[in-house]
Amino acid sequence: MGNRTVLVTGGSGFLGSKLCEELLKRGNDVVCVDNFYTGSKRNIRHLLGNPRFELMRHDVSFPLYVEVDEIYNLACPASPVHYQKDPVQTVKTCVHGAINMLGLAKRIGAKILQSSTSEVYGDPSVHPQVEEYWGNVNPIGIRSCYDEGKRCAETLFNSYRLQCDLDIKIVRIFNTYGPGMHPNDGRVVSNFILQALQNQPITIYGDGSQTRSFCYRDDLIEAMIRMMATPHEITGPINIGNPGEFTILQLAEMVIELTNSKSEIIRKELPADDPKQRRPDITKAKEILKWEPVTPLRKGLELTIEYFDALLKEDPEFCRS
Repeated sequence: MGNRTVLVTGGSGFLGSKLCEELLKRGNDVVCVDNFYTGSKRNIRHLLGNPRFELMRHDVSFPLYVEVDEIYNLACPASPVHYQKDPVQTVKTCVHGAINMLGLAKRIGAKILQSSTSEVYGDPSVHPQVEEYWGNVNPIGIRSCYDEGKRCAETLFNSYRLQCDLDIKIVRIFNTYGPGMHPNDGRVVSNFILQALQNQPITIYGDGSQTRSFCYRDDLIEAMIRMMATPHEITGPINIGNPGEFTILQLAEMVIELTNSKSEIIRKELPADDPKQRRPDITKAKEILKWEPVTPLRKGLELTIEYFDALLKEDPEFCRS
C-alpha cells in the first residue's frame, strides 16, 4: 500500500483531507490539489510539515502535469449550497476535471478513482439503490449541474476504460459526515449540529419523514482506499455508504439530545427535486471490498459535535461566513 505517489484532487476538502492523512499514514507520498473554492487550509494544516506531503493550488478544470502512480479525483463542490452557487463551474469541474484527470492518468499510466455520488440516482424509484439502477434525474433542475455533471464524469471514465484500457475505479458516495465538514455547506448534519450548539431553531424541510443514510467519514475513506487496491478488472461503480436509514426528524432529535440543546424544531417547505429516500445497497462493497461501515450514527455524531464545538470556540466567524 505504501511507497506510491498519490494525487488527491479536492484534497483540502472534508473527505480529501482525511484521505490525504490516511494515505500518508500508510507510507505514501501525497500531492494535494485544490483551488479552495470549498476546501479549507485548516483541514490540512497539520499535514503541511510532513516532507511527504505537497500542496498545489490548482483548478482541475485546467490541465495538470505531474508524475504520480494513483489519482483520486474528489474535486467538486458536493453540497447544494455550494454547487448551486456557480452551476456552470460545477459542471466544468465535473466534466472538464474528469477529462483532465483521465488525460493525465492515460499519459502517465496511473490508476484513477472517481468519487461519484448517490445523486446519480436522482429521486429514486428503486429502494434501496443498487448500482444497476439507472436513476431518476431531472436534467434541467436546480440540482442537475451536480447530478448530471457526475453522471457525465462516470461516462467519461468508462469511455476511457473501453477505448484506452485505462485502470479506472468508480465509487458512488452516499451521505457522509464527520469532522472537517464545512460549517456552512447546507448539509443536514452540519446544519443541525451548529443550530443545536447555539440553541437556535433546527430547521427541517417538509414533515421530516424523508430518509437519509449517514456514513461516518473514516469508514468511507477506508472503502475508497480498498477500492483503489482492487485488480484492473474491477472498475465499479460500487456504492459506499451506510445502509442504516433514519428520518430527518430522527436525526434532529438525536442531535438535540447529544448536545443537550434547547433548540426547537421548525418546519419549512421542501425544496425542489429533494430526494424522499436515500439508502445504499452495499452488497457489492461487502463482497468485493470486504467492507462495511463500523461507526454507529450516535458515535459518529458525538465526534462531529466535538469538532464543531471546538470550531465555534476557535473561529466563530468561519462558522458564520
